[in-house]
Amino acid sequence: MKLVILDRDGTINNDSDEFIKSPDEWKPLPGALEAIARLNHAGWHVAVASNQSGLGRGLFDVASLNAMHAKMHKLLAAQGGRIDAVFYCPHAADEGCRCRKPRPGLFEQIAERFGVDLHGVPVVGDGLRDLQAGVAVGCEPHLVLTGKGAPLRGQPLPDNYPPGTRVHEDLAAFAEWVIAQPARTIA
Repeated sequence: MKLVILDRDGTINNDSDEFIKSPDEWKPLPGALEAIARLNHAGWHVAVASNQSGLGRGLFDVASLNAMHAKMHKLLAAQGGRIDAVFYCPHAADEGCRCRKPRPGLFEQIAERFGVDLHGVPVVGDGLRDLQAGVAVGCEPHLVLTGKGAPLRGQPLPDNYPPGTRVHEDLAAFAEWVIAQPARTIA
């Protein structure tokens, strides 16, 4: 199985300091849905791991989150792509849960759901905590320069980023890179 784990806000869709709270606010980044479809067509399964503390803060409810994901799935299907599973942390930052990135709980859930070891699985995100959560379970870190990653464009990565982090302009550039790599699978 070829699996990639993506962050959502700032990686697949526009991010906002005010949170993405409704389907109307959920807007895909240019080329992101096409990139996921290209990954699928190259045999990759795609899972999403996303902090959604807006739920814990009471900014939106599960029905709104489900509606956002329904929109994402519908728009992605129109591009010929799919996301196999969406995992999210509903907790506010002060709740001390294990599933809020940078903690690895969402990734452990993904490993259990797919029945795989995540060692070497690419994790793609726009921020440090996305990569830290994946690296904690052996994932290969990939930073995209969209969302929170945009200010790092043209800069060296700060020392606190995981060693070996690869940097890509956006999700499309990551997809192009990973598809061009020699075939690899996880067990």
